[in-house]
Amino acid sequence: MSVISPGAALTTRALRAGFGAQTVLHGIDLDVPAGAVTGIFGLNGAGKSVLLKVIAGVVPARAGSIAMDENEIQKLSPERRVALGMAHVPQGRQMFRSLTVEQNLRVGAHVLRRRDRSAYVSELDRVFAMFPLLAERRRQAAGTLSGGQQAMLAVGRALISRPTIVLIDEPSAGLAPAVVEELLESLLVIRQTGVTMLLVEQNIRFGLRLADSACLLQRGRIVYSGATGELDAEQLASYLGVGRLLRGELTAGLGAVPAKAVRRARTRTRT
Repeated sequence: MSVISPGAALTTRALRAGFGAQTVLHGIDLDVPAGAVTGIFGLNGAGKSVLLKVIAGVVPARAGSIAMDENEIQKLSPERRVALGMAHVPQGRQMFRSLTVEQNLRVGAHVLRRRDRSAYVSELDRVFAMFPLLAERRRQAAGTLSGGQQAMLAVGRALISRPTIVLIDEPSAGLAPAVVEELLESLLVIRQTGVTMLLVEQNIRFGLRLADSACLLQRGRIVYSGATGELDAEQLASYLGVGRLLRGELTAGLGAVPAKAVRRARTRTRT
């Protein structure tokens, strides 16, 4: 029997996982609304990336269920989950460094290419339109790209498979502030296309400017789940255990996305 919740693209129930004798996730109940961005936030070691890996099928679940589009998927391989419409942008981006930009995108589209060659060409054009810089460097080795360019390539590689849900693990990690802003604009474009996103992000200010709803993790348990607009800095600081000096950063993150970024995202969507 499916455990999918009405209006959710993905649901987990009583999800447990870990490594050896250590349990990392202690009964996660998560609903990811369709067409929205759900952010998973927490301190280092809270289990954020492990949760994404379990959903993607990279780490096996010990107990519980995962449902996507009315299908229980916890026993399926990562490849089968991709075929059902899931894409994963892993932590560290994990490019094929010796392959070109276009070859990396071809790898991401392997399921789509087998099913419909013309659709692959159309999706390749769409990704290049969304990330013009990748089009300019389509024959350049991925390993020679900057960190920001590799982040764009990792997201493009996920999108080219026409996913219904994208799992994104720490996209802003290691990027300069100006590059983080460019990445935010790109992800805002993707959000406006209606693709469901489940985002893990250590940079809380970045994540809260993108996410529609937030789940806060502490030691493998969800301690808060709700709309980002219902969070305040004091509440968030308390859940995450941060000091007074960081509360200004949280307040900035809880503010609206800058109008400049929204305007750029809308322009790129129209084009």
